[in-house]
Amino acid sequence: MTTNSKTEQLTQAGQQIEHDSFAIVDSEVGSHTYQQDQWQIVRRMIHATADFEFNGLTEFSDNAVEVGVRAILAGAPIVADVEMICVGLSQPRLAHFGIKPHQFISDSDVIEAARKVNSTRAVQAMCKANQQGLLDGGIVAVGNAPTALLEVLRMIREENLKPALIVGMPVGFVSAAESKDLLSTLKNTPWIITRGRKGGSTLVVAALHALLSLAESQQKSG
Repeated sequence: MTTNSKTEQLTQAGQQIEHDSFAIVDSEVGSHTYQQDQWQIVRRMIHATADFEFNGLTEFSDNAVEVGVRAILAGAPIVADVEMICVGLSQPRLAHFGIKPHQFISDSDVIEAARKVNSTRAVQAMCKANQQGLLDGGIVAVGNAPTALLEVLRMIREENLKPALIVGMPVGFVSAAESKDLLSTLKNTPWIITRGRKGGSTLVVAALHALLSLAESQQKSG
């Protein structure tokens, strides 16, 4: 049992249920090839969805978890494609690290810009985040909109953008799998993805909560 206090459930009963759930996942998952820190993330994703296919669908670039934990400990901003991710993240857990989540998809100027250039709100929201200096060195969290991920990839390629980490898990049928395949080709930007059509904000939140837990463990041991 972990001794984390900031990134746990707030009640003993809640903590016990979560730990029991993790134990069930461990007992039923069968074999996997993930490193220990990677498994903390995949296990929480399975716990959040009751879908064991994420054992295998989830992939990590080299040192993605280490870099993500370091970014959290440094208080890096999190930029999400949709409000659901920001709402799903535990505010007390984020506050412990001085992290603020951001999303701009429903801002009036974002909507107007998308209409003006016949783009998507997700694209223009990422443009706004970049204009505010939130993407360079930040954690990009995409669970819904492939176009948001594709725009960030364009910025990396054409504008030398350097996010600390991209959690790229858009769900759906149009460009979702393809955007993640493209992300997986990056060599100098750490990433965590789910292959294929499966993904979603719930998975991104689970992955980020796992990173927060790993960061607290490192904080306590350091």
